[in-house]
Amino acid sequence: MALIVQKYGGTSVGNPDRIKNVASRVAQHRAKGDQIVVVVSAMSGVTDGLIKLAKEIMPLPSEREMDMLLSTGEQTTIALTAMALHALNVPAASLTGAQAGIVTDGGHTKAKIANITPNEVHKLLNAGNVVIVAGFQGMTAEGQITTLGRGGSDLTAIALAAALKADLCQIYTDVDGVYTTDPRIVPNAKKLAEISYDEMLELASLGAKVMQSRSVEFAKKFGVVFEVRSSLNDNPGTLVKEETANMESVVIRGVALDKNQAKITLAHVPDKPGVAARIFKAIGEASINVDMIVQTASHGASGATDISFTTDKADLLKTRKVLEAIQGEVGFKEAIADEKIGKLSIVGVGMRSHTGVAAKMFETLAHAGINIDMISTSEIKISVVINLDKGEAAVKAVHAAFLG
Repeated sequence: MALIVQKYGGTSVGNPDRIKNVASRVAQHRAKGDQIVVVVSAMSGVTDGLIKLAKEIMPLPSEREMDMLLSTGEQTTIALTAMALHALNVPAASLTGAQAGIVTDGGHTKAKIANITPNEVHKLLNAGNVVIVAGFQGMTAEGQITTLGRGGSDLTAIALAAALKADLCQIYTDVDGVYTTDPRIVPNAKKLAEISYDEMLELASLGAKVMQSRSVEFAKKFGVVFEVRSSLNDNPGTLVKEETANMESVVIRGVALDKNQAKITLAHVPDKPGVAARIFKAIGEASINVDMIVQTASHGASGATDISFTTDKADLLKTRKVLEAIQGEVGFKEAIADEKIGKLSIVGVGMRSHTGVAAKMFETLAHAGINIDMISTSEIKISVVINLDKGEAAVKAVHAAFLG
């Protein structure tokens, strides 16, 4: 008898028929004698609808009350999923995140899991139930309901799998695995049978929408092997696991394009010690993530330089306000924003042991007539900033060069 944690996203439980389909799939696993814990998201569109309702009441609702409101989306789904299992004569019980023992810190709308004490989950499993747990939510030690932010249901499933010492964790979604790139851009993209945590982390942070990076980080930290697969068919998925020696034989595992980046260039920044520190300290204090940073050489006798960096488009307005506040103190001439950029990346643990990868990527882009604006590298990743209009053409060219 195995203990399996299964997570179903909003599309997989998007309407009553799909919830019944999930219940049927769960019932088949249970019929094999397995213990099943199911983590579900809110039905597709429900969270967005709740946010819209809140903003009709006031433009900037309190984060505490937003957590109280948004947590109801998953609570609706857990009850409906339990009912669908009851209709199949399968004993099932639903639990909120708090009832499942998920304790978080106090960071409303983006809480972090502090610990999990799944006593109630074990009790219900041992009584023969399928246990349905609300993803995306938990409770502080003081009893405040919190939500976990983007990708919170994936995180709930992986954290529960770790706490329960589950034999298998399956992340069901509307795609049937992790592909070498977005199949909507490159129709002949290949589904990967397996991928390392580090490769999946890079792809998740670089625009691949299959998983959020912090869920993968949690899985790596606690050694939770998980499978990404479709809830709409029975095809094998992609196993995400610790790196193995044979993984290095594949130089490039995947190509990603992030269309949600913006570039800001600070023109004529005084070229002296402490200036860059002051700029990025202010940005960091505003909880804005910065990705790539490039500083040019000084402009001759003027003693000034240009600093360019990228951030999420969603943070662009906030970033500009931070820069306006420190412009007089720092002394840069102007901040120029460019939203028409894309970040193209190639990822693969095989880069550690293969040379010439960067040269091949740059040559491929040059032959396609695509100019590179910024470059960033790590042990297993090369990223470049390019014109957004050329993004999909770049993905096609680079994918063809490395992955056929």
